[in-house]
Amino acid sequence: MDIKNIDRMSFSEINDYISSIKTEIFSDNLDFEQLADVCSLLQEDNRKNVQSLGEKTLRFIDKQKNEILRVTNMYEFDKSFGNYKFIAGVDEVGRGPLAGPIVSAAVILDYSAINSRDIILGINDSKKLSSNVRKELACIIKDKALAYSISAIDHNMIDSNGIAWCNNEVFKIAIRNLKVAPELVLSDGYPIKNFNIKNVHVIKGDTKSASIACASIIAKVYRDELMKEYGNMFENYNFAGNAGYGTEEHIRAIKEFGPCKIHRMSFLKNII
Repeated sequence: MDIKNIDRMSFSEINDYISSIKTEIFSDNLDFEQLADVCSLLQEDNRKNVQSLGEKTLRFIDKQKNEILRVTNMYEFDKSFGNYKFIAGVDEVGRGPLAGPIVSAAVILDYSAINSRDIILGINDSKKLSSNVRKELACIIKDKALAYSISAIDHNMIDSNGIAWCNNEVFKIAIRNLKVAPELVLSDGYPIKNFNIKNVHVIKGDTKSASIACASIIAKVYRDELMKEYGNMFENYNFAGNAGYGTEEHIRAIKEFGPCKIHRMSFLKNII
């Protein structure tokens, strides 16, 4: 289709054309400058809806450019700690809930070539993403990562050893289970104790580090799915909705039905 003959095209045809090239925005044959040239043609058209489409597409370009810059900076942040080939990011989810395990994930990304086609756009603190976006990103992360692992420590160990010990231990297990041995480990929030690999802890790391953000996402997706399964087993507590966290509904259920087998009894002292 020749977009230069825009005056002969219906709005529907133009819209379909723009939609198709948006999906190819990172291909070798199309760049933002080409798409911006198309937008100029749209804005010169006499039809208001075509002009509006051109303006909307320009906003799309700006948004995509900003996202590429944001995520590229996250990759560069990881690389800023030194000339390491294998850098692992590790994060946890489930430190605060009243029930279920604490889960950690470790991810090693490919930093050999940082460009718009290879970086994983959309990565961020998992709590800032919708459930559907997290699931989509988790699949992409697992496909593109050089290595990843997911580990969990259950409620019994949390009650026996305390959440701080379990948080540290679940980080270590996730790192040990990686198929590629990291030379540097970036951990979210906390330094890893009794650990023999170089470690840098990063405050709010899931918004700064690409590898930590990826770990945050796959850990949360894994734990949320696990809590949905527990929700089917223990129907009174709506684990699918609250993931074990202490919502008002969850606390009322504990008071009415008592704790179930996956509750952390050490977390319920002020409730029952």
